[in-house]
Amino acid sequence: MNEVALTEIERGEPRTVPSWHAQSAEQVAAALNTDLNRGLGGADAAARLSRYGPNALPQARQGSILALLGRQFANLMVGLLVAAAGVALALGDVAEALAILVVILLNAAIGFATEWKAASALAALRSQSIATAHVLREGEAHEIPAQELVPGDVVVLAAGDRVPADGRVIQDVQLQLDEAALTGESLPVPKSAATLADAQMALGDQSNMVHMGTAVTDGRGHCIVTATGAQTEMGRIGTLIEGVAAHGTPLEAKLAELSRALLVIVLVLCVVIVMIGWLRGNELLFMVEVGISLAIAAVPEGLLAVTTMTLAVGMQRMARMGALVRQLPAVEALGSTTVICTDKTGTLTRNEMTVRALTLGELRVDVTGTGYVAKGLFQVDGRDIEVEPLSLALRIGALCNDAKIDRGGDAVSILGDPTEAALIIAAEKAGLDSDTLHAEYPRIRELPFSSETMLMVTVHTTPGSGTVAYAKGAPGSVLAACTAVLGPDGETAMTEEAMRQARATNEALAGGALRVLGLAFRDLPDGFEDADLTRGLTFVGFVGMIDPLRDEVIASIAHCREAGLRVVMITGDQLATAAEIGRQLGLHIDRQGKPLQAVHGSALANLDDAGWMKLANETAVFARVSPENKLRIVEALQRSGEVVAMTGDGVNDAPALRQADIGIAMGIRGTEVAKGASAMVITDDNFATIVSAVEQGRVIVHNILRFIHYLFSCNFAEIVTVGAAILLGWPLPLGVMQILWLNLVTDIFPAMALALEPSAPDVMRRPPRDPAEPLMTPAFGWLIVWQGALIAGCTLAAFAVGMRWYGTEGEGLRHAVTIAFMTLAMAQVLHAFSARSRTRSALTSRLFTNGWLWGATGICMALQVAAVEVPLLREVLKTVALSWSDWGVVMAGAVTPVFVVEFVKALSGWRSRRSPISTGAAGG
Repeated sequence: MNEVALTEIERGEPRTVPSWHAQSAEQVAAALNTDLNRGLGGADAAARLSRYGPNALPQARQGSILALLGRQFANLMVGLLVAAAGVALALGDVAEALAILVVILLNAAIGFATEWKAASALAALRSQSIATAHVLREGEAHEIPAQELVPGDVVVLAAGDRVPADGRVIQDVQLQLDEAALTGESLPVPKSAATLADAQMALGDQSNMVHMGTAVTDGRGHCIVTATGAQTEMGRIGTLIEGVAAHGTPLEAKLAELSRALLVIVLVLCVVIVMIGWLRGNELLFMVEVGISLAIAAVPEGLLAVTTMTLAVGMQRMARMGALVRQLPAVEALGSTTVICTDKTGTLTRNEMTVRALTLGELRVDVTGTGYVAKGLFQVDGRDIEVEPLSLALRIGALCNDAKIDRGGDAVSILGDPTEAALIIAAEKAGLDSDTLHAEYPRIRELPFSSETMLMVTVHTTPGSGTVAYAKGAPGSVLAACTAVLGPDGETAMTEEAMRQARATNEALAGGALRVLGLAFRDLPDGFEDADLTRGLTFVGFVGMIDPLRDEVIASIAHCREAGLRVVMITGDQLATAAEIGRQLGLHIDRQGKPLQAVHGSALANLDDAGWMKLANETAVFARVSPENKLRIVEALQRSGEVVAMTGDGVNDAPALRQADIGIAMGIRGTEVAKGASAMVITDDNFATIVSAVEQGRVIVHNILRFIHYLFSCNFAEIVTVGAAILLGWPLPLGVMQILWLNLVTDIFPAMALALEPSAPDVMRRPPRDPAEPLMTPAFGWLIVWQGALIAGCTLAAFAVGMRWYGTEGEGLRHAVTIAFMTLAMAQVLHAFSARSRTRSALTSRLFTNGWLWGATGICMALQVAAVEVPLLREVLKTVALSWSDWGVVMAGAVTPVFVVEFVKALSGWRSRRSPISTGAAGG
């Protein structure tokens, strides 16, 4: 065996292995030291198995249940809550500590339950391994476990087989493979033993190579195994998946950033207030207790629970629209998405080949109807025509055909080549039934399609007892076999002008992204030979087919453009087809009208990081790309600051799906590998569903910002209320249990209601949030500060009134504290209405669109009344019953912040309308 080839295979360096497709079958056999006709010897195969190991994909590193559970606690916000619970427990406040721990455990339980069933991508990859293989050993056929295959084995392939390893085709008879899962090619790919000249040819163009995990759809053949196990293309993808590090979503990163900032602020505030109080003459131990109370007030205990609940509710909403989310934080990642990288076949298109045009000489006939439904019209320039002149062309397409259409179940299923199924459907649209045609024109002979002739020919007896050959195939091959052309005046000689015109027609059809086949026939003489079937034919015309765009996809792409989302198409199709589909979708220009390019995978070789970033930002369509290319495209976009959603269905998509900020697998066509590597699965394989999910993600992002606005301004109000009272030398206006009641009871219900806020009318007319923008921008932080200070000021004013009325000691102080507590609680409840939007007034027609918020307001009001009327709660919260005059003070302090905030919004809106530049606010 060639020592260089052996060494490189053994090292597991697929990129350095010889370009097998560019070598002849004899050269490959010599390099791998095997016999084309006899295969390996038994002893040689055993030695190679010992040397290279079994033909199996590597085992995935599986995380334990404990590791999954531990991840639910691995964030700083949980750490802050645990610290607060520990402090409360140390001070003897057991109820307070238990309440905080319940929040922590509830959050962990929801996260654990959601992610428990997440499947490993490599485990699914292993499930695609092949059980057995048919090989030639010492000249005899054997069926062996696929794990025992070694480089140099000669494998026998037949229709229905799964390819057990990567190999070079050395014999082929009408051999076709389904490579969609590996390359993204939507149609069966013909394979041949012919040597290819380009050593750098893209994987999808290597027509003499077969790869592990792909399926033989037709024909038979032999191949020499060139790679096994981890060295196969499938194994290399597994290595890529394993090499993609797990990463958090934008929300997880920003919440961690917010938690760190909050930790610093809490510590600084507490130290400052403790030191000031101590310097003013208060006992140090008393001030430490006060500082701890402030720390508990500063930590938004409800934030984690409400965030988890918001994501869970969003997940349920998405499930109803056909988007199944496997990981909770991925819900929010959709809302932050700036780029959607999408496959073409079945996502943007219907994955149902359809005849769109027939050409007969200079006449072009357009065919209406879509998919595998036999309903449609034949039109010229928009006018319906009779189908009789088309009957010969349609009959050729239907009879020179091996496909079957099964309409027995709920859905139409295709047995055979989708392009042939499209020809049968076109004939049915003209009233030509396939079964009837086969009965009237029985097939007596055929020449199967081969990669050498690029033709399929069938021979039939005609109703008039004659014999006719019908041919279809690649336009160039069909034209080369024709000596005559059928026109309005019958058959005429195929002149140079007629040939030029036919080629121009073919180019025009292909330029419209149509898959073109030529159609021809020949009336055969008695005693015809096989050679007569591919010469002396009469050219009839061309048929143009396409996998049509989904009805709703153009509108969805326009919706994305309006929302500031960029769509990039990454496909296994040929460049010309992909570029034309991109043009039809409007992907060829960006929002500013700047042209974007379409790029073939071969142009991506040897790019440096800067080249990848430049190309990723200037390209709308990538064609014929490898799994590594897809991964590098996603990485380049992420390095450019984009939040990337990546769709995919094949094994080749899995590394990029895992790398993307939000990986989206197709539920119908998707392999288990793709689903396992993704964060979300689309059940209908429809691009429009992805756009709807992005919209729902944006709603969730805005809702998260709403309740952050609400919770933080309320918590800041509590800090200022307590801190200002200390600085003023007043008694504490709030007790520790009252603070916890506000954070875990009164605040939670409005925050949850804000999490259920319906979509704003303009949510998909705004640009996406800047991925680099933190949750707490300076402007957002200032909004929280002044609104929290306003609420605190009203609370302190009510407290001052209470102390003036009832005194500053004993029951009098308890009465004043109750007034302050109730004022702050009611002000926070009403503040939820202002927090629905930073810019839009709460007092509009949308005031009643969130029924949940009104329900939460009613619950909170009832709970607050209970806090001063129910004896048990009065004892726990250290409150007293209030008089009507007390309630007047409370409500005056509660409604004042609402009026002030709404006045500021109105003033800002007036200024914005007068300004030549107007900016919107995220969060609606």
